[in-house]
Amino acid sequence: MRTVYLGTSEFAAAVLERLAASPHRPQLVVTRPDRPQGRGRRLTPPPVALRAGELGIEIDQPASVNDAEARARIAAAKPDVLVVCAFGALIKEELLAAHHILNVHPSLLPRWRGAAPIERAIMAGDSTTGVSIMELAAGLDSGPVCLEQTEPIGPQDTYGTLAQRLQRIGGELLVRALDESPPCAEQDEAHVTYADKITAADRQLDPGEPADQLERIVRALTPHIGAYIALADGTQLGVREARVAQPQGDRADPDPPGTVSLDGPLPVLATADGTLELVVVQPPGKRPMPGGDYLRGRR
Repeated sequence: MRTVYLGTSEFAAAVLERLAASPHRPQLVVTRPDRPQGRGRRLTPPPVALRAGELGIEIDQPASVNDAEARARIAAAKPDVLVVCAFGALIKEELLAAHHILNVHPSLLPRWRGAAPIERAIMAGDSTTGVSIMELAAGLDSGPVCLEQTEPIGPQDTYGTLAQRLQRIGGELLVRALDESPPCAEQDEAHVTYADKITAADRQLDPGEPADQLERIVRALTPHIGAYIALADGTQLGVREARVAQPQGDRADPDPPGTVSLDGPLPVLATADGTLELVVVQPPGKRPMPGGDYLRGRR
């Protein structure tokens, strides 16, 4: 099939690479404009633009994919199907009506519709997730599902480890969907959950929550976003790896939730029901480091 690919993130870049190696290599890749990144706010292309350039595929980076000029460029590629994966912008009715569009979504729809399905699945303590290939519709990830494949979530999985497996599955499922054109089935609206976009509030570890919940948040936001705790001096200490430690109930003098102990081998956060060891941390302006090294530096 002749395809046009719409994507932005590193996840989408990996799926693009698999698609480009298939008989359905895109005629055009549409991605988001370059954005300022880092301390220097240097304009940086999105991962999909970089990968498409390496693959020698024509790239378009319109301000809006829904503009007449962007839609004309897509139409000029004469696609049989548009493929969308982690594009990060709303696709409006004009484009939806003009093309058959498939979407690669990293969850088992209808669970975790929305912007952050991998993070929300880990945060919720789900034991499985997966990838769905669906027909794009006007509603948020609400179109009929054509193919799905499950993937277990391990107790040590981070966003990074789980996303790597899901993007491989997504690429293979997409090629299979294009090869086979399987029938698609409507989603069961009774089982819908939403994966809201990760906000600044999601990043701060709330010591009023159970330790195991905070440990899942750390894994869900590693390595791409990062969780943190607020220290007594007003600074933020990034947390890149954490471990549930001794329950507070086992101690004669449990610390109040929010207390950060810095006098042991690792920094320890007191939580609602126990303690959380901060195994890898990231002080402001520095790289991630073992918690023990951080403590030795403070001393």
